[in-house]
Amino acid sequence: MEVKYALVHEWLTPKATGGSELVVKEILNYINADLYALIDFESSNPESYLYQCKIGKTFLQNLPFARNGVQKYLPLLPIAIEQFDLREYDVILSSSHAVAKGILTTPYQLHICYCHTPMRYAWDLTFDYLNSSKVGKGIPGIFTRYLLHRLREWDVISANRVDYFIANSQHTARRIWRCYRRKAEVIYPPVDVEKFPFQSHKEDFYLTVCRLVSYKKISLIVRAFNQLGRNLIVIGSGGELKKLRRLAKPNVKIMGWQPEEVVAQYMSEAKGFIYAACEDFGMALVEAQACGTPVIAYGVGGATETVLDMRKYPDLATGLLFPEQTEKALVEAVEKFENSQVYFQPEIIRKHAYNFSQTVFKKHYLSFVEKCYKEFKNAGI
Repeated sequence: MEVKYALVHEWLTPKATGGSELVVKEILNYINADLYALIDFESSNPESYLYQCKIGKTFLQNLPFARNGVQKYLPLLPIAIEQFDLREYDVILSSSHAVAKGILTTPYQLHICYCHTPMRYAWDLTFDYLNSSKVGKGIPGIFTRYLLHRLREWDVISANRVDYFIANSQHTARRIWRCYRRKAEVIYPPVDVEKFPFQSHKEDFYLTVCRLVSYKKISLIVRAFNQLGRNLIVIGSGGELKKLRRLAKPNVKIMGWQPEEVVAQYMSEAKGFIYAACEDFGMALVEAQACGTPVIAYGVGGATETVLDMRKYPDLATGLLFPEQTEKALVEAVEKFENSQVYFQPEIIRKHAYNFSQTVFKKHYLSFVEKCYKEFKNAGI
């Protein structure tokens, strides 16, 4: 009898184009699964790979401004995800960075969760969220803190509905253990290495690409390059765009949002790719390496798993990690990088990126799903 699969993700919108959505896309390439999400504005988008795809969705779809994201309806997300009736499926696959893992299943269904991160604003970024949000202060702040407390309780309860966890990095696996006391198999997300143009000759500028929000620490990068006087290009959109443009000196160019092909071209030409955030995986770091571009990154989180530091791997170096999220540490790292060009060979950097390719992901993901299903059936379920 053919196994029937459902795949559950948080939200599908034109603005949701990160690593978690790439994982969804890859899984659908290998497994014939029915897709579900809290909201769906992709199946009506002619430019999307999900155009005219039948996607199950929740009542959040019809709420005001849902198209721009449902984070504003945070208290409703756990209730919404629990409304899916998936009893007809044998295997539930979830792609979760918030609540997708919280779907309700029966004892006769297998649930495998690819966890991109435990819900960041409920755990690691709680205090950043409270300090940067209007609802984090005063009387509203009391209610927000209570909401996050209850959200953490639900998050732990919902983790018990998962039979097997997959983490997108060792860093995320440690966070899953810290939050849920559950072990996770590490399978790195898929990077389309071939999509990124390789270029051995580099131009005289540095690049950073990400969402322009506070925890990405772009203002730190801009201030460091204001001191260095070296050329920096910043690509991305977000709430800090205007602030960064005011902060930047003439050597720093804030370009805002750019199409994928423009981003890829700048990545291939850049002398180095700069990243100062603590990421669970950090797909942009691998994408830069796919272009043969070395990375200078904050040495915590996923960067320690994807970037080979020149001091530890002098013959295979793909970048340089700095120890603190400070301007001083980044300035010192860039200056050391400038004096260490002999360590970085674009061909070696490109080759390293293939360790995180779509082919590697497919092999490991399908193998793990098959293993879990056999264990589940052998248990007599």
